[in-house]
Amino acid sequence: MDTKPPFGHLIGGMLLVAGTSIGAGMLALPVVTAEGGFWPSLGIYALCWAFMTCTGLLLLEVCLRLPPQVNLVSMAGAYLGRFGKVFAWVLYLFLFYCLSTAYISGGGALLLGWTGFDVPAWAGGLLFVALFSPFVYFGARSVDRINWVLMAGLIISYFSFILLGARYVDSSHLQLADWPMSLKALPVIFTAFSYQGVIPSLATYMKRDARRLRIAILGGTSIAFVIYVIWELLILGIIPLEGEMGLKQAMASGASAVEPLKAHIGGGVVYSLGQSFAFFAITTSFLGVALGLMDFLADGLHLAKRGLKRLLLAVITFIPPLLMALTYPDAFLKALGYAGGIGCALLLGFLPILLAWIAREQHAKGPILLRGGRAVLLLLFLFVGLELFMEVFYEFISA
Repeated sequence: MDTKPPFGHLIGGMLLVAGTSIGAGMLALPVVTAEGGFWPSLGIYALCWAFMTCTGLLLLEVCLRLPPQVNLVSMAGAYLGRFGKVFAWVLYLFLFYCLSTAYISGGGALLLGWTGFDVPAWAGGLLFVALFSPFVYFGARSVDRINWVLMAGLIISYFSFILLGARYVDSSHLQLADWPMSLKALPVIFTAFSYQGVIPSLATYMKRDARRLRIAILGGTSIAFVIYVIWELLILGIIPLEGEMGLKQAMASGASAVEPLKAHIGGGVVYSLGQSFAFFAITTSFLGVALGLMDFLADGLHLAKRGLKRLLLAVITFIPPLLMALTYPDAFLKALGYAGGIGCALLLGFLPILLAWIAREQHAKGPILLRGGRAVLLLLFLFVGLELFMEVFYEFISA
C-alpha cells in the first residue's frame, strides 16, 4: 500500500510552515527595522531565513530518528537526559506563551478594528481565542482546512495591498542605511521565521515522508521570506522614520505599524487591506503555534488527546497566554522581543543544532536532511552566539 501523503498534504504543509512563520512579527518588523533602513534589514532577513530553514531541517531530522508522536521535550530527553528535558520544558513554555500572548494581543486588537465592534478593548483577545481555539482543539486536519481559507485571504489581501499601496511609496524613505543599528532588529526578525514548534505535528500529518517534509519546510520558509521583504519595502517606503506617527515614535510607544499606516494613507481601501492582511497573518501563525504547543503539552504531560484530557490540554494551551494578553494589552512588541531574543534563539536555534549533532554521533545511519557535516553545525552555533550577544548588548545599552 502507498503510504505517501497526497499532493494536497505537501501544499498544505508548505502553507502551514509559511502561516506559522508569518504572524504578529509582520506588524513589528517595519517598526524595529526602521532605524537600520531597508537594505541592511534585507541582509538580516536573508541570514535569519537561511538559519531558521537549516534548524528546521535539523529538528525534522531528529524527529524522524525517533518514534512517531514525539515532541521537542521527548527529543531533548532522548539525547540530553533529564537536564535536556527540563531545559526544553522551560524554554518551550516561555517562548510559546510569549508568542501566543503577542498573537492574541495583536489579533484581538485587529479583530475589533477590522469588524468595528463597539466593545471594550480587552474583549478583542477573548473573542479572538473563542473564534480560533476550536480549530486547534480538533487537531492538525482541522487547522489545515481553516489555514487554507486564511492563507487565501492573506494572499488576496497582500497582493491587493501591494498593487494599491505601491503608489504611496516614497523611495527617499528607503535610502537610510545604518548597518550597526540594523542588528538591533535581529531578535524580532529571528522570531518572525519561527515555525519549528509545528514540525512534530507536521511530520505526523505528512506521514513522516522525509522528502516531502523537506520540500514543505524549504517552500514554506521561502514564501515567508518573499512576503516579509515586500511588506518591509512598502511599509518603510510609505511611513517616514521621524516625525509624528513615524516609525520611531511607534517603536517608543510599543505600537505596531498599523496605526502609523492609517495616519499616512488615510482610512480607505489600502489601509483596510493592510489591516486585513495583518489579521490573516497573525491568525495563521497563532493556529500553528497553538497546535505545536498543544502537541508539546500532550507529549510532555503524557496526556492522550481524547475526552476530558483533550479539554484539559486546550485549557493549559490557551488560558495562560489569554490572561497575559488581557492583563498587559500593550505587551505586543515586548513579548515578541523577549521571545526572539532569548527563547527563540535557545529553543529553536541552539537546541536543534545540539540535538542533531548528538543524534548523528549516536546513530550514523539516520536521515541527513542538511548537508555539510560538523562545519555547517559549527557555523550555525556561531550565528546563535551572535544573536544572543546582540540581544544582551542592546538590552544593556538601553537599560
